[in-house]
Amino acid sequence: MTKPHAYAYGKLGDRHVLRVGFGAMQLEHADPADAVKVLHRAVELGVDHIDTAQFYGTANDLIRTALHPYADSLRIVTKVGAVTHPTERLVTAQKPAQLRASVEANLRTLDTEHLAVVNLRRADLPPGIIATGDQVVDLDSQLAELIALRDEGKIGGIGLSHVSRTQLRQALPAGIVCVQNMYNVLTRGHEDVLAECAERGVAWVPYFPLGSAFDRLPSVTDHPVVIAHAARLGISPAQAGLAWLLGHSPATLLIPGTRNLAHLADNVAVARIELDQEATTAFDALAQDTLAGADANRPR
Repeated sequence: MTKPHAYAYGKLGDRHVLRVGFGAMQLEHADPADAVKVLHRAVELGVDHIDTAQFYGTANDLIRTALHPYADSLRIVTKVGAVTHPTERLVTAQKPAQLRASVEANLRTLDTEHLAVVNLRRADLPPGIIATGDQVVDLDSQLAELIALRDEGKIGGIGLSHVSRTQLRQALPAGIVCVQNMYNVLTRGHEDVLAECAERGVAWVPYFPLGSAFDRLPSVTDHPVVIAHAARLGISPAQAGLAWLLGHSPATLLIPGTRNLAHLADNVAVARIELDQEATTAFDALAQDTLAGADANRPR
């Protein structure tokens, strides 16, 4: 049996948020009216942390349509470091001037003067897009631009995405508030980064928390151990996989995405689900480092 989670809220920068937020990436492929309904319902259910990016297609436009003017309690977090491309879908945009342009684009499409957090998506290693040529930019130069934007009041916190522990440590003096790396029950190649975040009071926001967004990445919800324990506990395999992430580290904040209202309700309910010791021990034993084999052509 599950029980109410002891800590349903966590820190994102200087604010507490529900530990289950909402990732807007999937909304690009939703019917616009349905997407607006999902966003409205997310906020009604208590979601106060929405993750988006200008390169997530129409996501920002849908967020503006659904939620503008924004409640003071809502934390809208975006990501820079890439832009859409007419033939390649997504390309790197790592130069400081490009980061600034991306922040300005997010401000325009969201119709706001301030972004709660901006994550810098580095492009050093697979999976995903890789920086080459003049797109290979040193981290300190990028951070300097984001600090300037923060000083101007255009962004609140600075986050990182797709980084190593060494890069996190290098960036900490800039006041990093969160890290987004790929991580889930089956793929734990960044356990060292998670440990550093927990030690430093930095929010850990794993993307692809159920693993299925990469064609070659194991799906958490298809794993027989996850399925069996979810059935025993009376919850869905997705809820079981997400609940393990929350229980594994108090630094974790989740941003699962969906276009489905029922799935949305199930996801938000995870903020108050705690796995029992039997399931936790079984899931702890499932780790695989599968990062190297992941499909590198996805827009993260």
